[in-house]
Amino acid sequence: MGRIARYLNQLTVGNVFDAPEILEAYSTDRSALKIKPKYVALPETTDDIRKIMRFCYQLASRNLKIPIAVRGSGLDELGGDLTNGLVISTEKLNRLLESDKRERLVRVQAGITLKELNTALSINGLTIPIGGHEMETIGGLISNCPSDDYSAKYGGIYNYVERIEVVLPNGDILQTSRQSKHAIAKRKKDKRFESEIYRKLSKLARGNSELVKQIRKETSGLAGYPNVARSERKGSIDLMPLFFGAEGTLGVITEVILRAVPIRKTPKRVVATFEDFMMAQKFLEYVKSLKPREQNIYDIDIIRTAEETGKRLSDITRKMDRGFVVYATFDEKSNSCLRKVASVRKLLPKTSQLIIESPKTATALNEFDNSLISFLNCARSGERIPILTDFYVPAKNMLRFMDDLKVIESSLKLDLALFGSYSASNYSLRPKFNLDDKDYRKKAIAFLRTGAFVIQRQGGSLTGGSPEGYLKAIVTNADFAEAEYELYLQIKAIFDKYNMLNPTAKLGATPQFTISHLRTTSSAKIMV
Repeated sequence: MGRIARYLNQLTVGNVFDAPEILEAYSTDRSALKIKPKYVALPETTDDIRKIMRFCYQLASRNLKIPIAVRGSGLDELGGDLTNGLVISTEKLNRLLESDKRERLVRVQAGITLKELNTALSINGLTIPIGGHEMETIGGLISNCPSDDYSAKYGGIYNYVERIEVVLPNGDILQTSRQSKHAIAKRKKDKRFESEIYRKLSKLARGNSELVKQIRKETSGLAGYPNVARSERKGSIDLMPLFFGAEGTLGVITEVILRAVPIRKTPKRVVATFEDFMMAQKFLEYVKSLKPREQNIYDIDIIRTAEETGKRLSDITRKMDRGFVVYATFDEKSNSCLRKVASVRKLLPKTSQLIIESPKTATALNEFDNSLISFLNCARSGERIPILTDFYVPAKNMLRFMDDLKVIESSLKLDLALFGSYSASNYSLRPKFNLDDKDYRKKAIAFLRTGAFVIQRQGGSLTGGSPEGYLKAIVTNADFAEAEYELYLQIKAIFDKYNMLNPTAKLGATPQFTISHLRTTSSAKIMV
């Protein structure tokens, strides 16, 4: 064991490792990247994180920088939890600390997973209605701020977080709250780092008030730190919004207070098939008027691929050589909604299938629920790595976007099966790449750039459903207006003046670094 790992082990209750086999395990996540760290820390307390951060801060002040990335469950598809320096994993900070049934408030450590939290809340009939991966940590959900399948109806993770506790780069603890102009002015003589952040950010927001207004009005993506528009309000400042989508580049989230809501009834499901996107979209717009919990669309090739793995999906795929599958669930007035959906059966094309939840259809619907995982994990002689995922395209432009995809598919010789949330206008494409192909990296980046171009051309955003991480930053950093890019750089510098936290991700990402770290070996993890 090296000197740094040994010293940090003396400081902390948890463990710090530099053994090659452990570093290898933390060198990949769900992204297309592989970046091997020098150290992996598994803190067991907030104080452990404070000591680690303080040590790294002192080194950085002497120009001896150890880059730091924060990791939860390792489900990041953007590479934001990877680094060639120190990985701080919150997997042991997974406790529910307090709950208030009457106020529906719960205080948790950042490493608790969505499944663990909702299981605990269910005892009191409560939940956090997020349609994301159940093993995602709460800290990870905040850091990546994904547009989940339920977000169109329930608003996403941002709507349920009341307050967060963060360890700042120098080891100080920040507990977020909105500060008025008067309160910030009173901090003028306060030398604490927290007060310095409030003062500098308030001054920065005032000096860029027109730009902040423009960001508040126009932004549809999570690249950079656009939540500065939510932080600043009539001269007051709340630092909490800035940590949504920040990917651990401003501080380490350690505790979160959330407000839960009552559990809805068990949702009822509907599946419908269509030969063309136009007909699918008309049906989707009708279903949207019934206020579904989620409303997704899948290329029929996804379902056919799942069927090849043994899934019993013939009731869905029969009569369909090409087309799309619509999936919707209802958790309010579900029986009434199902009757209304059934009433349009006669209006559907003869080739369409309409499967409505019942005891007879339960097996087919259950198998359909797992079809996407089957598709993503059965790519023979290749891997469906996430390159162009969680992007936004407005519904009014989807037909033109689908035409653009056909051109990309033909020119790059890729199988582009679209899937995603129609209600949230958030989609993904996961074509198969042969990682052994010597031109794989070149082809993957060409796909990213071309896809980003047509997304933008159709009024969408590459980062509409998740921040930029390493990969999307290749495109987004070049697309920023100079003033906006400079504003975001200054925000980063206010929190992290030595640029310790994920310095090569987000604004610091470069094509050279990112492309050189694209994986050329398959991941052992199940892709979702």
